[in-house]
Amino acid sequence: MLADTKTETQYLRPIDREGLLKFAQAGRDNPERKGTNKVHTVMQGQFRSWSFVGTHNPVVVDEPLHLFGENTVPAPGEIALSALGGCLSVGITAVATERQVRLSRLEVFLEADIGNSAAWGAGGADRKPAQMGFQEIRVKVLVEGDASREELDDIVKTANYYSPVANTMRNPVPFSIETARVA
Repeated sequence: MLADTKTETQYLRPIDREGLLKFAQAGRDNPERKGTNKVHTVMQGQFRSWSFVGTHNPVVVDEPLHLFGENTVPAPGEIALSALGGCLSVGITAVATERQVRLSRLEVFLEADIGNSAAWGAGGADRKPAQMGFQEIRVKVLVEGDASREELDDIVKTANYYSPVANTMRNPVPFSIETARVA
């Protein structure tokens, strides 16, 4: 006689569902509400920079050797993709939590084709802004949980639709830059 076997599933650490629902209600109550992200970036030399965000350790950015960096940490485009992957993961987790779906696995694979033939404007090809930067972004999501494949697919679709970082990359955003003056 075979012993009863049971598959043990470990779920990812959950977020506070009640807190999420209160946050969602605040958004319904005031749909125009916005927060502000602030970052202070300081160049360290060559193409290595430190970006300070709140009280966290700095986000360090470099360029690969073939782009005259030291290749010590990710490049700016890779950091941008990391932000997208993080935002999509947060959204997928939030939507799953709201729908009371427990996730056991969530991985996001991202790649993007990036144009920089203008060499940052330092004498490279004559290019227009639309020809520079990410030209195509491809994302694949591996998600498992206690829901049907159709429900998991819809969770990913919903999170993508509402992702602040994905929408920043998809949609034109007013952008201003000025030279700061030292007091």
